[in-house]
Amino acid sequence: MWPNSLWDLVERSRPGPREMRSLLLEEERPVEMVKWVSATPKNPPAAPGERNPRMTLNPDLVALASARNIGAMATIKRDGRPRLSTVNFTLDLATATARISVLDGRAKVDNLRRDPRASIFVTSSDGWTYAVLEGTVELSPVAMASDDQTVEELVEIYRVIRGEDHPSWDEYREAMVADRRLVARLRVEHAYGLTRPQYASTT
Repeated sequence: MWPNSLWDLVERSRPGPREMRSLLLEEERPVEMVKWVSATPKNPPAAPGERNPRMTLNPDLVALASARNIGAMATIKRDGRPRLSTVNFTLDLATATARISVLDGRAKVDNLRRDPRASIFVTSSDGWTYAVLEGTVELSPVAMASDDQTVEELVEIYRVIRGEDHPSWDEYREAMVADRRLVARLRVEHAYGLTRPQYASTT
């Protein structure tokens, strides 16, 4: 039977008592705001290549951040507003360091040279849970030769993110030099996010 009016259609689509109760239960499911311990004078950030033994990692945040390799990176513009761009990254849990391949001369690199503070925002596949990694970025030298240390690190980052070898490493290495690529290493000093307790067991 067709509805006689738009109002009839709305009324027919309205959830009944049982459906409404189900929706309320869904909305009442607990969520948890979690964070890593911030770096302080008594809890300083780790030296490059070292993990801070006093930095506590929440397993739900780690599961979320390490399960993704695409996020939004925020750097600080001259006027103080954030500049966001989508980046591929890899998170090293042993050193609490996120690494990103970036292009010399781009706005985010110029921003990082002026102010090394940055964040990476990562979400779950449904977008309802998230993790934010905050820290200070160290920039590698620009790739100048196909066998220099920067290119070697870029090769490693490619392998970790893609999980496979490049079809032609010679071409890849040459492209890194031609593009004036470098590595941005974000040393995570603080992290926060919103995560469901059951997140790690449902992914």
